[in-house]
Amino acid sequence: MTVKQLSEQSGFSAVCLPEPDREISGGYCGDLLSWVMGRAKADQAWITIMTNMNIAAVATLCDVSAIILSEGVQPDDGVKEAAEARGINIISTELPTFEAAKQLARLI
Repeated sequence: MTVKQLSEQSGFSAVCLPEPDREISGGYCGDLLSWVMGRAKADQAWITIMTNMNIAAVATLCDVSAIILSEGVQPDDGVKEAAEARGINIISTELPTFEAAKQLARLI
């Protein structure tokens, strides 16, 4: 499943999709950035409530397909611009992290 397909089929909202056709192979949930850096895998969708500038850097290092912002959090414009520049897809949902992970698992 691609990031664009996930966004359309899940009801999640696209925040920025510079690479909408990127494939998603799985998911990872985590908010401690150093922990995510050591455990998230390439091509996974990373679910987090973190919205600071460092999420774009961590997503780049881990080569995740997308960042899914749960719990209704939204990034500021600087984070969106950094994600766009690095080719990092960001989508968001009002769902709690657990429910977002269940939705992701159902669809992929």
